[in-house]
Amino acid sequence: MIKALFLIFQTGAAWERVEKAQRNLGSLLVLYLFPMMLLVAVVEVFGLVEWGEPQSGIFHRIHKSTVGEAVIFEAAHSLLTLLAIVVCAISIKNLGETFHGRYTYKQTFTLVIYGLSPMFLLRLLDGVPAIIPWATWAIGIALSIAVLHQGIWYVMQPAPPNAFALYFMSSLLLAASTGLERFVTAWYLRGHFKQLETLVSNLAAHLPF
Repeated sequence: MIKALFLIFQTGAAWERVEKAQRNLGSLLVLYLFPMMLLVAVVEVFGLVEWGEPQSGIFHRIHKSTVGEAVIFEAAHSLLTLLAIVVCAISIKNLGETFHGRYTYKQTFTLVIYGLSPMFLLRLLDGVPAIIPWATWAIGIALSIAVLHQGIWYVMQPAPPNAFALYFMSSLLLAASTGLERFVTAWYLRGHFKQLETLVSNLAAHLPF
């Protein structure tokens, strides 16, 4: 999360350090992405269990999850986020090749993982029921798109005529994929997927906690 702050406030210097580190894909996942996702998941589980989440309906109420329900939800949430990252990284690589660039999966995964760091930082606020999930997503993705501009230059180093088009399309991909993930999870927490809630509750009942 400290890296996310550097990317926001010292964007160029932070991306330069990312590029010089030359971490492989395994290191990116194990040493950066997974710990960041785990921290966010723990905070959100705590919020769902201790404070709950307001649900829609005629009478607005706060629904508190059991530990098992919260853990199952966050596991699914993390998988959806990971899927969005994979889809974005692969799509950006393919997109770059349409502009006659030659990029590796390591480059595009590095770009997406670090580029989305501000959004993960804002997701730490999702555990507070008074904060609207769409607000944290909107601010987070706006910051991510802002830092992505220099990330494109440092990590992918596109040809100058293609740089803006690659940045613009990459930004759209990040916004669309994370926005869809946010819609599904927010809609579930608001109580609009009753059958899925029942399934999660039944699964949670068999967990040892």
